[in-house]
Amino acid sequence: MKACACHILVKTQSEAEKIKALIDKGGNFQQLAKKYSLCPSGKKGGDLGEFRPGQMVKAFDNVVFKKPILEVHGPVKTQFGFHLIKTLYRN
Repeated sequence: MKACACHILVKTQSEAEKIKALIDKGGNFQQLAKKYSLCPSGKKGGDLGEFRPGQMVKAFDNVVFKKPILEVHGPVKTQFGFHLIKTLYRN
């Protein structure tokens, strides 16, 4: 199985919740990733490309491979910070 996802990584849960509220009001995920994400992927709108189970940390994998696609999930806490995760497809 493979999946493609994008994410926004920030330091605090409250910051992640604020960004998620902007997305819920119609904000553009890619533009918000470019503006706020601490991950280098932010420059590409948060795009992480395609990956397989086990390539990302477990909490991240659980969202990407188990939750509904094309919805924004999170904040999800990992050792890197707090993520908002949107799975684009799984196959």
